[in-house]
Amino acid sequence: MADATGSAFYTADATGSEFYTTEQRALQDRFGTRRLADRWLATDVVTDTLADWQCKMIRRAPYLWLATADADGWPDVSYKGGRPGWVQVLEDNQTVQFPSYDGNGMFRSLGNIAANPRVGLLFVDFERPKRFRIKGLATLLDAPDVLARFPGAEVVVSVQTGAAFRNCPRYVHNSTTGELSAFAPDGHHEPPVPDWKEQEDIKALLPER
Repeated sequence: MADATGSAFYTADATGSEFYTTEQRALQDRFGTRRLADRWLATDVVTDTLADWQCKMIRRAPYLWLATADADGWPDVSYKGGRPGWVQVLEDNQTVQFPSYDGNGMFRSLGNIAANPRVGLLFVDFERPKRFRIKGLATLLDAPDVLARFPGAEVVVSVQTGAAFRNCPRYVHNSTTGELSAFAPDGHHEPPVPDWKEQEDIKALLPER
């Protein structure tokens, strides 16, 4: 499946798209969050390049979640793990690369990428806590010089960032201590208000609830 140079056996051209879909907008309107959603686009929360803290988090991450979809649009998600440093950010602060190791032989994620290059990456730090997502276009690489940078790789997944955005981490549980987030409702306590909702510029954008 390799091309004439052997450097990539699937490559996609970058294409632009709106960050919010019509359906997402409809839900924002239903729950009164359209102004809040637009606020993230007007700040540095959603960017097409990775911030320094995101690059550092990627480089020390021992795992990530990869979301893909096949040609018919059926989604799939896969946990990917390795030793810290197994995910690399190139100098452009837009390109994220990670190896695909020997697995169960299904090749669901890579097969999906070959049919549909649109992917999502989720990085979570369960101890701090912190999390952010990347949506972008993926390319599958098998050139010897690329594989050499990722010991044990069968294929390298290269993702060109279209949008990187952080998420409120209040529902992230601590995997080290086993402590559950105090923000998670259980019907027996009133969850605290996250600090970001106390900011004056945010308060005016929040729905009445």
